[in-house]
Amino acid sequence: MPTPNDWTVIAIQGATTLTLSLNNANDGTDTSFRCRARPPPRRSAWSPARCLRERRRVHRGLPQVVRNHNSRLCVDSAESMLLSAVNCWLKCMTLDPYNQTDNPECKSRPDSGLSAITELDPGYITGPLSSVWKEWVKWCIEFGIEANSIIAAPYDWRLSPSKLEERDLYFHKLKLTFETALKLRGGPSLVLAHSLGNNVFRYFLEWLKLEIPPKQYIKWLDEHIHAYFAVGSPFLGATQTVKATLSGETFGLPVSEGTARSMFSSFGLEAYPSVSEVAHNNFSSIECGLPTQLSFSAREISDGTFFKAIEDYDPESKRLLHLLEKSYHGDPVLNPLTPWDRPPIKNIFCIYGIDSKTEVGYYFAPSGKPYPDNWIITDVIYEIEGSLFSRSGNLVEGNPGPTSGDETVPYHSLSWCKNWLGPKVNITRAPQSEHDGSDIQVELNVEHQDEADIVPNMTRSPRVKYITYYEDSESIPGRKTAVWELDKANHRNIVRSPVLMREVWLQMWHDTRPDATLKFVTKAKRGPLRDEDCYWDYGKARCAWPEYCEYRL
Repeated sequence: MPTPNDWTVIAIQGATTLTLSLNNANDGTDTSFRCRARPPPRRSAWSPARCLRERRRVHRGLPQVVRNHNSRLCVDSAESMLLSAVNCWLKCMTLDPYNQTDNPECKSRPDSGLSAITELDPGYITGPLSSVWKEWVKWCIEFGIEANSIIAAPYDWRLSPSKLEERDLYFHKLKLTFETALKLRGGPSLVLAHSLGNNVFRYFLEWLKLEIPPKQYIKWLDEHIHAYFAVGSPFLGATQTVKATLSGETFGLPVSEGTARSMFSSFGLEAYPSVSEVAHNNFSSIECGLPTQLSFSAREISDGTFFKAIEDYDPESKRLLHLLEKSYHGDPVLNPLTPWDRPPIKNIFCIYGIDSKTEVGYYFAPSGKPYPDNWIITDVIYEIEGSLFSRSGNLVEGNPGPTSGDETVPYHSLSWCKNWLGPKVNITRAPQSEHDGSDIQVELNVEHQDEADIVPNMTRSPRVKYITYYEDSESIPGRKTAVWELDKANHRNIVRSPVLMREVWLQMWHDTRPDATLKFVTKAKRGPLRDEDCYWDYGKARCAWPEYCEYRL
């Protein structure tokens, strides 16, 4: 059986920063990645346009522009350029709206290695909330996984999947990454994908079918991938993508919504809502306040009906429809805007947050202004605790799920992977924090109907955050599937959740035990795993969890 030293962990995540920063090596220091106490290297952008022509220091604590020579612009942080030369930054970010090629005056590429996914460039805008996979990397190393066995596979999240392969040979390189890891470590890899990284990984699996002989496909997967952890996956898309397309989403950057819309509309449509015949059509419904009010379901957005209907009201709709047909509906490998089937991987763990207020629909009306400011949002529909409410607080009719999503992706989209569970499921609900097993609820061999949600008959304490595990009781031989729902886990922050990292670690450690008789690690008890998990119990004047922790002077 493999040990942590034998594992290779491959993280698939969009590069957190694409533009306008570079390894600051002018002082002769080593800027390679370090797990502890060093900022990550920067990213690169090439530009014949000199957006900042003079060396100067940006006010309010932002980093200094270090040099500007020939066609390369070098800065300490993307923020310096973002605040000082927004137009140049937009040129580097925006792609050609029809073929997704770079602006002639500037091109941007993802950084390589772990630095591309560990954190955003820290500074005035991103502040302390810039960490992405940084804590997760530290956990891996602390628990025995060698640093050179943690491999990042960052991708340019602006591109459609077919363009990723056409421009960057991304999927060829990813296949080589798996094969190299197998030769170096002697065993299969663990895949952790976050958010849209799951859609990219899905496309890779379909692309792989066309690259190797059909009879070798399953064998290749079994040899190269031990487990797949799908974290916060928008299996049926995310409604906020539609808002970004019609009215703009700034994500806190110092640009107008119209400017953000123009930029976003040049990107791929990977997170557009998609549904099947059995999915709940209303989870991403949109009401458009046109002269005659029109209503569109998620299916009508992903199949192009929506864009055809608003052609007379929005000059951008024809271009978006062209991109939809060319890069998605016409993709010879896969239309990414279709519902998922379970990938043929041995072990799959689907993990997401629930019970947070999440946008699931919008009311739009013409603003009377020219593009890109020609739409305004008049109301927003949220899912909250199993009900739908408008921004004004009114109850909205519809078909909500038993709970809500993770603030970004609706529940119905996140929970689509429950369809992958077997005909009988074991359900366990336990506190997320360390516990002695006294507050655990279990339901065994729960019947699971195809295409139906599973809702446990369990209680909740309002003061406790739970994690609910859904695990195959009966499954395909050699395959196992689990779904973990984490109360109040935010879409972005779930990656650095200690609860997530603890559970992933325990499950993988369980898989290495030759004497393990259960498919999944027991949930009976959770004690501290690290020094920082230990604390002093003032009521008992001793260390809490004395069987795990001890007091040292």
